[in-house]
Order: sequence, then structure tokens, then C-alpha cells
Amino acid sequence: MSVLVICGATATGKSDLAVEIALEIGAEIVNADSMQLYRGMDIGTAKISVADRKGIPHNLLDVLDVKEDASVAWYQTRAREVIAEIESRGNHALIVGGTGLYIKAILDDLNFPDTNPAIRVELEMQASEIGLPAMHAKLADLDPAAGLAIDAKNLRRVIRALEVIKITDKPFTANLPRKESTRYPDAHQFGLVMERENLGERIDARVEKMWEQGFVAEVEELLELGITHGRTAQLALGYSQIIKYLTGDMTEDQAKEETKRATRQYARRQETWFSRDERIQWISLNQPRKRVILEKFSQPASSADL
Repeated sequence: MSVLVICGATATGKSDLAVEIALEIGAEIVNADSMQLYRGMDIGTAKISVADRKGIPHNLLDVLDVKEDASVAWYQTRAREVIAEIESRGNHALIVGGTGLYIKAILDDLNFPDTNPAIRVELEMQASEIGLPAMHAKLADLDPAAGLAIDAKNLRRVIRALEVIKITDKPFTANLPRKESTRYPDAHQFGLVMERENLGERIDARVEKMWEQGFVAEVEELLELGITHGRTAQLALGYSQIIKYLTGDMTEDQAKEETKRATRQYARRQETWFSRDERIQWISLNQPRKRVILEKFSQPASSADL
């Protein structure tokens, strides 16, 4: 059985295309969007509806409560277990998402050192003194790739990356191979890309649609379920802005515009992250995406192809 990947920036059409491909080749989809792991976070993450899944199994969707925190190490283990289960059923695994570090964690043999409580406390104290922006700037200076991959607002992950750097005396992303997959060497990787202006327009339109679909009401429900008691889910794009609106820290219009701006910024970071991986074959909006993927899927994966 083969492993496929469809990746790229937010709003490039990954989910719908993945369903079309899965129907053609007999695949199950594995979610690689860190926020679609959470139950109840549907509108703001543009989670594909049950009807639009067209009967294709979607794995690792809705597997965590918003009070729970996911880690890359946890995701790596669980995703690989899911892929093994899919292959045992005689199906292909189609990994779909825009969280680059999660996709790397599946494909490549990353090492996750144990935590060091003393170092962790030292970093947490430092963060309380100089603030999160300065901590993220420090991370970006020590490991530019990690600075791109890790959300500047996610203190827990920033501290974890700095902890790993201090423990190993190596960049956090030092064990991220860029050419050869050590776990799934025959994986086919495809990236969806579009002109930045068009992507920005799509992002703005998507955010407007989310508001129309009841995004604010969704966040209100999640507040009752304890989203602010977890450290990860509440930082998701749009959710953090609406939480600020609901708690009186910004107006609704400000929350909407800040969501658009932050999402465009996130898309740029995604593009930069994925562009570093030479195994990915890029497909533009003007190309027949489905046909290109199916044609390449029928060929053996190689470094020349990818």
C-alpha cells in the first residue's frame, strides 16, 4: 500500500481534492491539521462536513476535547498506528493537512527527547520575565525553521522547542530530513499552491463565510466546554480572536479583521515551511490537480519525481 500526502497553505482546496482522489484509488484520509483534531472546532477550522466526505473514512478528526493538549510526539505515534490500521484493511493512506511539522513527524524519524524539569522551569521563568514575543524571537534566532513551524502565540510549544535545543545542543528541527523519508520512502507528496493575491481573497471570503455560518456561536459553546482551560485549542486562528471579542478585549469587527490578517500571515508561514521540502511536487490552481496526482500516483515515487 502507498502513502500519499496532499499539503499546502490554508484555503487551497486540500480537503475536497483529497476526497476525489480517495474515491479513485481506494484510500482513507488521515488528518494532518493540528486543530481539526478537536471536537466542536468545526466552522473555524473549515473541517469537511460528513456529507462532503462522501463515505470516505477520515481518521484523526474529532479525537480530542478542547481541554486536552496535543503534542507532535503524540501525533506521530497515533498517526503511524492509524496508517498501519488502514494498510491492514488493504487501503491506501492519504495524509491531508497544512500542519507541516505533523506531516514531517509521520514521514520522518524524528527524535523527541524526554523533558528536563529544571530546564523547563528555567524557560518558563524567563518567559514570564521577557514575554512570549521575545521567547519566540529567541527560538527563531536559534532555529529559523522552528520559528516558522511553531506559532508565535503558542508559549507551550515555543518553550518545548527551546527545551529540546538546550537538552540536545542541536536545533529543534535538526532531525527533519529534507530529501529522503526514513519511515515511508515510497510516499508521494503533493503541494497545492496558488497566487498569493488569489489566496488572500479566498482567505478573506472564507472568514466571512465562517462568520455567516455561526463561528461566534461555535466559540461560545466551546467556552462552556472549557476551551480556555486547555493551552492549545484556544490559540487556534479565529478562536483566539473571538474569545477576545467575547471577553471584551476587542470588537467583533476587529476580531474578524484580525482573523483575516492572522490567517494570511499563517498561510505565508505554511508556504515557506513546505517550500523547504524538496520531495513535494507542487501543483497550481491552473493545472488539472486530480489528473496530475493520479498520474504520478501510478508511477514509483522517486527523488526525481518529488
